[in-house]
This record gives sequence, structure tokens and C-alpha cells, in this order.
Amino acid sequence: MKPQIPYETFANLDLRVATVLAAREHPNADKLLLLQIRVGPDEEKQIVAGIRGHYTIEELVGRQIVVVANLEEVVIRGEESNGMLLAAGDGDAVVLLQPDRECMPGATIK
Repeated sequence: MKPQIPYETFANLDLRVATVLAAREHPNADKLLLLQIRVGPDEEKQIVAGIRGHYTIEELVGRQIVVVANLEEVVIRGEESNGMLLAAGDGDAVVLLQPDRECMPGATIK
């Protein structure tokens, strides 16, 4: 396990439900996908995710996922990433975290 953190550190994370609008392969990386996500009624973002080989584009489009919406922008292999999806590692498998029923894009995780 990682070291404990104060509650205030955790409370600074903006965890939200997002809907995947589109997905495509990263042009410069074999394990990355570029996801266009909706994180609110009028807010879309692009995130870079290391899930290529675990999910197909067809499996992702329309799926709801959980994201950290307030990460600083980074450029990963030439592509902008404005957040991070949450996933569990189960041995060699990657499993996306998602709500157990449909939610409005942008719903906050409490």
C-alpha cells in the first residue's frame, strides 16, 4: 500500500462520471488510446489512456467511465491529455471503473 494522505488531499480530486464520445488509436504509441469524453453538459475533454489492447474502440464509445477531471494538462507522446480515467489492474488485465447505472455526464463521485 501507498502512504496515507490527509483527507484534504483526497478532497482536492475532482472525480466525475464521463461518457466516451469517440476513441482512436494514439499515432505514436502502441498501448495508448485517445478518448474524447463528456464531463458535463457543455464540457468535453481529450484524455490519453493506456488501455489499448484491453478494450476496443467499439467497446468504449458510449460507455461511461470514472475520471479525475482536474489534473493539469500534460502532453503524452505529442497528444494533449486533460484528465485520467480510473481503472483496476487485475494481473495482466485492465478493468475500467464505471457507475453501475447510467448517470449524467459530469456527476460527481462522492
